[in-house]
Amino acid sequence: MEKTINETEGVKNPAVKEAVIEPEVKAEGATATEPAKVSKLLPLPEKRLPEIEELLKSGVHFGHQTGRWDPRAGVYIYGERNGVHIINLQATLKGLTEVLDKIGDIVKNNGKILFVGTKRQVRSLVLEAAELTGMPYVTERWLGGTFTNFTTISRRIQKLLDIETKFKEGKLAHYTKKEQAKFKKQIADFNRNMGGIKTLTELPQAILVIGVKEEKTSIAEAKKTGVSIIALADTNIDPGEIDYPIPANDDAVKSVNLLIRHIAREIQEAKKA
Repeated sequence: MEKTINETEGVKNPAVKEAVIEPEVKAEGATATEPAKVSKLLPLPEKRLPEIEELLKSGVHFGHQTGRWDPRAGVYIYGERNGVHIINLQATLKGLTEVLDKIGDIVKNNGKILFVGTKRQVRSLVLEAAELTGMPYVTERWLGGTFTNFTTISRRIQKLLDIETKFKEGKLAHYTKKEQAKFKKQIADFNRNMGGIKTLTELPQAILVIGVKEEKTSIAEAKKTGVSIIALADTNIDPGEIDYPIPANDDAVKSVNLLIRHIAREIQEAKKA
């Protein structure tokens, strides 16, 4: 059995104060007929690191039930409460600081960080953070060989990009309606499955993973190709598999939201440097 709602969100738990809900911010570009999407991440934090109180309010400290832990995660477990492991938030801040330093170095050197998060509850956060920072992303399904067979994947992307460009420019207008419908479907499927990586011309310097258990293939391919692995490390995974772990609850939306906002802030600040 996984974490309960109270344990993942930190709501109604007597040890944790009620979370402060920040006002939603609408992204720019709204029109009278097409309202802008409501941002889940803006405004970004003013400070580089969150306060301990913010981590508590967001439920970052809640791990999994004690029967579902990985003993190798014990290095950052503070204790247990009501059958749930509690993450040491000092370890969270230490890991986050190291990750932000790494991210800053990558971005200042014009490197890329691939955001990876296909879990339903975090998919929209990962997508917005990637778009906000201009980074590539995978939020639907990891295509086997994305890293280990990058040359072939790149050729496939270029072929589909060519079709997409020709379609937009009206160069496929001479085809039958049935053929054009087929092209439309190819473009839609392409953007759903590969749209987030179509700007990648080479392997990224790092991947940022939200949901280590779910993203085993991407992590395995990153290891084989020498791409640095950054990830939220919950109590049910081996942190030794991650190059730059952030000990944290990776199931609760509030927890992921808080940490990914600080990561997005770091990327934006590094781009200004």
